[in-house]
Amino acid sequence: QALINDQEDLDSVVRWSRSNNMQLHEQKSELVVHKHKPGDLLQELPFSPLTMSYTSSAGEALYPSESIRDLGVIISHDLSWSRHICETVTKARSVASWVLSVFKTRNKDVMLTLYKSLVRSILEFNSPVWNPIKIGEIQAIDGVQKTFTSRISALKNDDYWKRLKELSFMSLQRRRERYIILQVWKILRGLSTNDIGMKFRETSRRGSTMAITSPPLKRCSQRNQSLYDGSFSELGARLWNVVPAEIKSLRTFQAFKEKLSQFLATFLD
Repeated sequence: QALINDQEDLDSVVRWSRSNNMQLHEQKSELVVHKHKPGDLLQELPFSPLTMSYTSSAGEALYPSESIRDLGVIISHDLSWSRHICETVTKARSVASWVLSVFKTRNKDVMLTLYKSLVRSILEFNSPVWNPIKIGEIQAIDGVQKTFTSRISALKNDDYWKRLKELSFMSLQRRRERYIILQVWKILRGLSTNDIGMKFRETSRRGSTMAITSPPLKRCSQRNQSLYDGSFSELGARLWNVVPAEIKSLRTFQAFKEKLSQFLATFLD
């Protein structure tokens, strides 16, 4: 019944677009199915795709895909970000290798300019959405920065953490946490839409705080619990509540960004 209702909803969207002189590119449509229990054998039967397909107005069937790309982010059917992270790391390593092969200089200023503009921008694109929770993925992402900074001639004999200190760099994990907090501030100030319904409240001692909600299900698998704990709404709330009240009360983005960076620099990576 749910599939029938969804098919009717899709058909109504097509009719609405045509009545408003708009045209949807139905041939570009993709279908991804998120299952609560990915290991459910009933969903793995050979004919399950036939019961989980939709039909376009042209009569073409849409079958479930393993993943789709939306605004540069790969969304997998199991709601994990492993494939997106793997492709992101591979792309960043490829660009880093190209930079090191084309530019022969290992001068610190030149290397940092190239790294920030060409490599790190890849690793941080939309990172609040796909922030990893697995240790291996966190290390794989930071491994790109670790390898690239080791090629700077003035720092090649230093270990990774000393290089970060010399360069006044944060680890990429800490930078992702910073981006998450910055996004929460934008939502609080109305600069970004609060589509996920984040709830803020003012307290006299801690300033603006966020409610940390419980999972919608009392019983869920360890995998689903991990996905939930690593989501933007949960992790964002936990990180936001750690920030001092005097920083959260700042009204301009630049001032908040500078004070937040100073605050995060007090923590060891």
